[in-house]
Amino acid sequence: MLKIAFSPIYKHPLPEGHRFPMEKYELLPGQLLHEGVVKEENFFKPKPIEDKWILNTHTEEYWNKLKNLTLTKSEVRATGFPLSKELVDREITILNGSVQAAEFALKYGIAMNIAGGTHHAYANRGEGFCLLNDIGVTANYLIDNQLSKNVLVVDLDVHQGNGTASLFAENPNVFTFSMHGEKNYPMRKEVSDLDCAIPDGTKDEEYLKILEFQLEVILKNFTPDFIIYQSGVDVLATDKLGRLSMTLDGVKRRDAMVLNLAKSLDSPIMCCMGGGYSSKVSQIVEAHTQVYRLAQDIFF
Repeated sequence: MLKIAFSPIYKHPLPEGHRFPMEKYELLPGQLLHEGVVKEENFFKPKPIEDKWILNTHTEEYWNKLKNLTLTKSEVRATGFPLSKELVDREITILNGSVQAAEFALKYGIAMNIAGGTHHAYANRGEGFCLLNDIGVTANYLIDNQLSKNVLVVDLDVHQGNGTASLFAENPNVFTFSMHGEKNYPMRKEVSDLDCAIPDGTKDEEYLKILEFQLEVILKNFTPDFIIYQSGVDVLATDKLGRLSMTLDGVKRRDAMVLNLAKSLDSPIMCCMGGGYSSKVSQIVEAHTQVYRLAQDIFF
């Protein structure tokens, strides 16, 4: 059964002109149910994660400042969100959504989180709409509980997973792969185990050719027994922040490539949603919906 984490919707007022489309988190479950891709029993509502798992990835000083709402103005500004208890509560629920989805993936082969992919969060700070790094927490949870030995992070959001790269720079058990826009945010990139920076305007065929090659390179050097997939859809040509030129079909083929790889390796895979900033929310929802359809088709 495909299990999907659905966290509470963040309702706190956002600054005027804020470009982060929170609506997609509410619309996507409805679309999946409407199409019959899943049923109500496929969804689970995670509870907030225990502090000890956050502290396994993030510094105690940062976590205390975050949960006590004592970040400085510059630290809050870097996250892109107005800081509130509601936001922090949602963030720690999202974290456990990814962790629990990973546990379901071990049982069923694949599981999803409608949210997550917060790859810009460092051990000691948040950035770019990311307060805590669910990818990092999940990878550490799997390894520390001896549920996995070698975790591969496939991050295909258009923005480099700088926080994730930093977290695992010295950890041979987690291989971080980020394929991202060469000239896009963040301007100062970190060093992943494998980075692939692609130029503005890259279209479907070139993108998919590069991705296929890079995945082959990874498997020559690393054998994963678990995959975390950050499936951001801000690679679309219509995305306001993406600067690439991919179509919905190209994104679908990209997702199929990653999911089929996991299936062929018999490696459980947890998919978290990542970015998507198209001016048409319906296109964002459709782009995200595709990976859930593929999950059902490939694994069940």
